[in-house]
Amino acid sequence: MDKLFDLTGKVALVTGGSRGLGYQMVKAFAERGADVIIASRKLDACEVVAEEVRALGRKALAVSVHAGKWDEIDRLIETAYAEFGKVDILVNNAGMSPAVPSHEMPENLFDSVMNLNFKGPFRLASQIGHRMSEGEGGVIINISSSGSLKPLPAVVPYSGAKAALNAMSVSMAAEYGPKVRVNTIVAGPFLTDIAKAWTEEARQKQPNMLGRAGNPEEIVTAALYLASPASSFTTGAMIRVDGGHQ
Repeated sequence: MDKLFDLTGKVALVTGGSRGLGYQMVKAFAERGADVIIASRKLDACEVVAEEVRALGRKALAVSVHAGKWDEIDRLIETAYAEFGKVDILVNNAGMSPAVPSHEMPENLFDSVMNLNFKGPFRLASQIGHRMSEGEGGVIINISSSGSLKPLPAVVPYSGAKAALNAMSVSMAAEYGPKVRVNTIVAGPFLTDIAKAWTEEARQKQPNMLGRAGNPEEIVTAALYLASPASSFTTGAMIRVDGGHQ
């Protein structure tokens, strides 16, 4: 194994880790030696992924959590530290992006979108980032969206929340550095579960420079770079993994 991507002895926590991009990152971290905490709403789905991690010879912990609620996030943090004593890599990946015309957006859905995409990640990153800065350091990766750079109609709260996440990464990189590195992956369209609702044309072709959506495993290289010593001089950065979104 290339020492730049060796995560042996590290503990990674991934929200939304039971499927899609989160699942790919969980597997990639475990394959390179990390123990992993898989967190999402559905415990049974987390347990399935945890068994895959254990089959690789790594430790795994499945935790049911609503990643937009601070009391549940605090419980997740306490559970993680009680089990492993530390978190070296945090990936804020959980999110949702319902398409609703802005003038029809109900307040409760607006709040849900903001909570899951910004309020929750803020709480998780701030609490774990502080612990990292008081300890041996660590890495935080926030998963954003190309919609934060080129907002699309009918997803204004989502685009705004992800734009806030981009700004949060830069601010926290300054606040918790130099021991904690905080970066953003700006993800474009990927063929995850969300793509099942797309038209067949959208699944086959996208208006980006590569002309297609990404396969979920194509997030792995950027995630490994930011999670590992390979990016030791990279913080407060945004890495676009979006096929050249225009």
